[in-house]
Amino acid sequence: MAIKLSSAFSVHPGIWLRDEVVEPNKLKVVDLARHIGISRQALSSLLNGKAGLTADMAIRFEKAFGLKADTLCRMQASYAMANARAHESDIKVTRFLEAA
Repeated sequence: MAIKLSSAFSVHPGIWLRDEVVEPNKLKVVDLARHIGISRQALSSLLNGKAGLTADMAIRFEKAFGLKADTLCRMQASYAMANARAHESDIKVTRFLEAA
């Protein structure tokens, strides 16, 4: 039996980074973006939950703050799965049965 977790347990990694890293350290988005080598717009989109976290971005945060990139990527995967599960009833696919 599979355990179903509520989507409430999934947090967008960008929003988590904003709330737990960027804001507590009083970092300016433009300064952080410059430091980690990305555009201000790309960082802003991530921190506002409008863009997903890429593996490349996760490594940049790992290098800048010591966070584990693997953990950040798992957060993204969990968030994406929770969003997909929220509308899985809209996905009309039946089980594939191989012809005998």
